[in-house]
Amino acid sequence: DFTEMMRALGYPRLISMENFQTPNFMLVSEVLLWLVKRYEPQSDIPGDVETEQDRVFFIKAVAQFMATKAHIKLNTKKLYQADGYAVKELLKVTSVLYGAMNTQGGERAELPEEDSSKFKFDLGSKIADLKAARQLASEITSKGAVLYDLLGKEVELREARTESIARPLEINEAEKVMKIAINSVLEEVQKTKDMLNNVALDEANLEAKIEKRKLELERSQKRLQTLQSVRPAFMDEYEKIEEQLQKQYSTYLEKFRNLTYMEQLLDDHRRTEQEMFEEAANMLRLIQNRLKEEEQHLIKSGSNDDSDIDIQEDEGSDSEGDLQIIRHRISTEALLQGRVGTRIMGSMQGGDTEED
Repeated sequence: DFTEMMRALGYPRLISMENFQTPNFMLVSEVLLWLVKRYEPQSDIPGDVETEQDRVFFIKAVAQFMATKAHIKLNTKKLYQADGYAVKELLKVTSVLYGAMNTQGGERAELPEEDSSKFKFDLGSKIADLKAARQLASEITSKGAVLYDLLGKEVELREARTESIARPLEINEAEKVMKIAINSVLEEVQKTKDMLNNVALDEANLEAKIEKRKLELERSQKRLQTLQSVRPAFMDEYEKIEEQLQKQYSTYLEKFRNLTYMEQLLDDHRRTEQEMFEEAANMLRLIQNRLKEEEQHLIKSGSNDDSDIDIQEDEGSDSEGDLQIIRHRISTEALLQGRVGTRIMGSMQGGDTEED
């Protein structure tokens, strides 16, 4: 029913009941504002509903407007919920407007065409009077509400009024009250004058302080200029020491770079020596292994000769020479084993004699 009534009233947006399954305050506020404008185009209800305070004020304003203008009582809590319960409250306003539209449409249907055209013409010519009458009607309604509230307080005010009227008027008390009022007014006037005088004094003091600060600023600026123009006593010596320090620093940088370069060269030299030493050790190890193999071969060949034939004098001389060669190689191997941890200088060739 609500959606059909809104569609019949000419609401520009399609509404379904699914829109009110969850709280939708923006739609409710839009519908309320449209209904208020439909009922009273000259209404001045604000449409701002961004904050919670604005929403509460909007709901109160709409409820008060409907109560005073249309005599429709709305439940503000249900309207603020903006759900299915708010539709029931909106239905109160839409039913009134829908009934008025149907009544006006039936009456227009019963009138002949000529009368309806005349009525339309007269209404358009006196639209300003209609607006004024509507405004007066709204003012009368609001004044009537205020009068009703005042009449509700008449019972309490009547007793106070009768007591004030029944009490006799005493001139002395009236004079005392008037004197008290006059004295209070005079005191306030005097306080105001004192405040004005104090303001003038404060202004003068502030001006004097400003002038004093200006003079101090000028003196400070002059002193700064003099200090900037005067050269310090030990400035020449300071500049000389600074130049010497710069030279010493450049020398220090140069020596530091040279020292770093020399340390790098020393590390490279040590690395190459270590590599050469490792190569020499490997060569010595190979020579030792070769000598051992030759010695074992000679020992085996010597033992075979002794077992096959008898030893002759000439052969004895040969075997003695072989033994001397073996001893020489053994002594050379021992010498090389003793010198593995030291540096070896010279060539790998032997001497001419056995002593060498």
